[in-house]
Amino acid sequence: MTALATPVRNDAELLLANRRFYDSFWSGARLVEAQRFNTWPLVSSVLPASRRQLEIAPGLRPRLPIADTQFVDISAPALTVLRKRGASVMAAQIGSLPFADAVFDLVCALDIVEHVDDDDAALSEISRVAASGTTVLLSAPLHAARWTAFDNFVGHRRRYEPDQLRDKLARHGLSVQRSAIYGMQPKSSRILEWGIWWLTHHRERAMWWYNRAFMPLGVRFQKKLDLALGMQDATDIDELLLVCRKEPVNG
Repeated sequence: MTALATPVRNDAELLLANRRFYDSFWSGARLVEAQRFNTWPLVSSVLPASRRQLEIAPGLRPRLPIADTQFVDISAPALTVLRKRGASVMAAQIGSLPFADAVFDLVCALDIVEHVDDDDAALSEISRVAASGTTVLLSAPLHAARWTAFDNFVGHRRRYEPDQLRDKLARHGLSVQRSAIYGMQPKSSRILEWGIWWLTHHRERAMWWYNRAFMPLGVRFQKKLDLALGMQDATDIDELLLVCRKEPVNG
């Protein structure tokens, strides 16, 4: 897959690009509940007894259960569907979460930090609303050299180098406890290019096929998450799911 240059876009441009893409995307999508994803065994093992749990920017692919979870997103179509299913939802951005300090015992933010201009502000907010000892589930695409047209298309701001990501999380009080290969992006560049072309030129038809064929098949044939201790060697890995712990604040 040919690497492309990472576009330079400020926060307002990224927000507009992401809202334009995902509002349209979720308007034609169906809700897929958490129990159908390969993340569910992990999620079910870390659900807090308190049920104080937050998922940031789930769209219509939440990984936490709809019951007892607070959801925030910037996409009005996604929030509307979640609300109709009985979810507790708020319109908010990851860099400015409308919650008090240390109020959640589980925080999930998958496929989001790479979409914002100021990822330090995003991680700071995640850390702020997480209580000491909280499990924080994050995911991020890796290796700038693997940047492709797909990253541009879906509104990514960056890919991370593994060591850079681990150190950045540590600065925000988040220690990586476990990790697993993650993501449903096709490995074939031709499939990606074909999908982007159809979504660009024939969105309604592409979304029909995606919702009724490709997404169900993708969910059905997901590989089981193979969790390793700490941050595993990610030399040849395109994306990681990280199970982090919010460390106590000293002093």
